[in-house]
Amino acid sequence: MNPFSNVVCLIGVMVLLVSPAPLAAQELEPGAYWPIPRGVNIVTAIGGINWGDVAFEPSLPVEDAAATIATSALAYTRAFGLAGRSANAMAMLPVVGGHLTGLYFGEHTVVDRFGLADPKFKFAMNLYGAPAMTPAEFAKYHGRLIVGASVTVMTPLGQYDPAKLVNLGTNRWSFKPEIGLSRTYGKWMVEGMAGAWLFTDNTNFAGGRTREQDAIVLLQGHLTYRFTRVMWLAADGNYFRGGTTTIGGKQNIDFQNNSRIGATFSKSLARGHAMRASLSRGAFTTIGARFTSLAVGYNFAWPR
Repeated sequence: MNPFSNVVCLIGVMVLLVSPAPLAAQELEPGAYWPIPRGVNIVTAIGGINWGDVAFEPSLPVEDAAATIATSALAYTRAFGLAGRSANAMAMLPVVGGHLTGLYFGEHTVVDRFGLADPKFKFAMNLYGAPAMTPAEFAKYHGRLIVGASVTVMTPLGQYDPAKLVNLGTNRWSFKPEIGLSRTYGKWMVEGMAGAWLFTDNTNFAGGRTREQDAIVLLQGHLTYRFTRVMWLAADGNYFRGGTTTIGGKQNIDFQNNSRIGATFSKSLARGHAMRASLSRGAFTTIGARFTSLAVGYNFAWPR
């Protein structure tokens, strides 16, 4: 394999793959702040399935709900330099299909949904330890400490009908500012991220009521072992709390105090091609995270 092929393989395997989980606060994203050479384009295809319990608004007459939710997503990432630092921007378009069962007013009910979920956009920048690099410079890069920051935005463009209790879109804007760091020790890498999801109001919820939601504070941690520069395995965990909702001025008893654990494997397949697989489940939950998630992603990267 020639040096250019080595560079492209590194690019293909060391990029951010967005999580396909439909519940944004529950993401597990190892490698979120690893640098990407400037001028590189990445197309990512993602498929995932989630199954387990579902938490509805406590004010709604739904009990014992369970679901199987399949997610497909297509994402595009562009890496560039900003103020001499490594940066990238990502756009993701998710399509979701769900099969839900539960008791509605005491009657067994089945609901199926399929369509566009809320599109997602993310801007990330390394603040320390990862300057803007050409692909050739990136191939020689051996940074030890990286500090980065990002802003994620979810737009209210997903499928939404206020007459339905189950929707794929949220009919509101969501924002997540985050800061993260990673430290390399030989073949091992330790990562930590801290952020918060902030939400605007859904003013047309379940028949015209206003749904408000408090911020959700999120912490993530990852321990990654690199078998080679293009193949690694990570142990993942997170903790998130908050998110109490208020509907029509009445506050619900739905404060979240949850944690998830999982693992992620990534490997380069060929020049510019890479795959990534992840598995996670709720470690402890108060509401909304008692499900299992399996996801597989494929990406193709090319310079300029």
